Amino acid sequence: MIVRSLELEGFRNYDRLAAEFHPQVNLIYGDNAQGKTNLLEAIAYLSSARSHRARYDREMIGMDRTAAHIRGTIESRGRTFVVEAQLARGRTRKLFSNGVRLKNAGELAGVLNTVLFCPEDLYLIREGAAARRRFLDSAICQLRPRYAQALAEYGRLYEHKTRILRDWNEHPSLLSALDDFDLRMAQMGALLIHYRAHFVKRLQEAAPPIHRDFSGGGEELSLTYTTVSNIPDPLASPKELLPLLLDHQARHKQAELDSRQCLSGPHKDDLLVDINGLSAKTYGSQGQTRTAALSLKLAQREIFQAETEEWPVLLLDDVLSELDSRRQAFILNRIRGGQVFITCCEEEKLEGLEGGKAFHVQGGSLI
Repeated sequence: MIVRSLELEGFRNYDRLAAEFHPQVNLIYGDNAQGKTNLLEAIAYLSSARSHRARYDREMIGMDRTAAHIRGTIESRGRTFVVEAQLARGRTRKLFSNGVRLKNAGELAGVLNTVLFCPEDLYLIREGAAARRRFLDSAICQLRPRYAQALAEYGRLYEHKTRILRDWNEHPSLLSALDDFDLRMAQMGALLIHYRAHFVKRLQEAAPPIHRDFSGGGEELSLTYTTVSNIPDPLASPKELLPLLLDHQARHKQAELDSRQCLSGPHKDDLLVDINGLSAKTYGSQGQTRTAALSLKLAQREIFQAETEEWPVLLLDDVLSELDSRRQAFILNRIRGGQVFITCCEEEKLEGLEGGKAFHVQGGSLI
C-alpha cells in the first residue's frame, strides 16, 4: 500500500497543502510545532477515520476555519483509490472513496492500512488498560469492517447506559429501557471480544519472536487477553459468548444501579504483557517496556502484511529520537519493504537512509 499524494485544506495548521510522496522512505523534518505530526495524523485518518490524539473531528479543523478537507491518492490491491474526508463544525463528517460516499468508517477497511508509532506508544505497557484497548481497536478496525461498526455502536450504547445509570434515581422511568440496552450491548460486546481474542492470538505468534530478536535472545515476551470474568474461551463464536455476557450483566445489575456505573462488558478488557514470566507493567525496566511496545507495533505491521499481502504504510512520529542507537538500528533494519513516513527535528539524524525523499515542514507548509 502506498500513499502517492496528499491534499489538505483547513486541517490543523495547514491552510493548503499538496504533496507527492516517495513509495519507500519519506523523511518529514523541521522544528517542533510546525505540523509534522499533523501530516501523519491526516494520513492515518484516511485509514480508519480515527485520530490518535483527537476525540472529536472538530478538533482537527483549523482554528479560524469552519471545515477541513483531507484527500489522498492511494495505491492498494492493484488499484488506485482516491479517499476523501470532509470535516465540518456542527455537521456529520463525510467520507468518500473514488467519489462514492461511504456509509461508515468501516468501509475504509482494506483500502489503506497504517501502523502509527508515536512517543506516547513507548509507554503503552506502563499505561492503563484503556491504552492497550485503543491499540487493539485501532488495529482491528482496519482489518475488519464489522468490528469497526460494532465498536462504534458499543460506544454509543455505553454512553446511553451510563446516562441511565447516572440519572435513574431522579428519573426512575429511565430503567424501563435498561434491559434493551443491556441486550444490545451484550450483542455488540460478544463481537468485540471474539475479534479481539483472535487478533491477540495472532499477536501471540508474531510479537515474541520480534522481542526475542530485539533483546538478543535474552527475553521472552508473552501476551494474555483478559475480558469478562465468566468467559472461559474468548475465542468462541459471538453466539456462544452472548449468553455468558447476559449472565454477567444480570449478576452485576444491582451493583451497577448502586454505583451508577457500567461495570459489565468488554470496555474493561486488557492485554497483559509479561517478560520472562513477570508482569512488564509492574516489574519491567524502561528499556524492556519500550522494547515490548515496539515489538507489538512491529508485530501489528507483520500481521497486516500477512492478512493483505501488502505492507501497511508505517508512520513513525518522532519516535526514533526517543530511542537509543541500538533500538533505532533494529527498527530501521526491520522495516525494509513498504512505504515509511518518519518525522524528526533534524534532517541529518537519518541521512543514512536510502531510497527516499525528504520534506521540510515549516509553519504548516512544505518548503
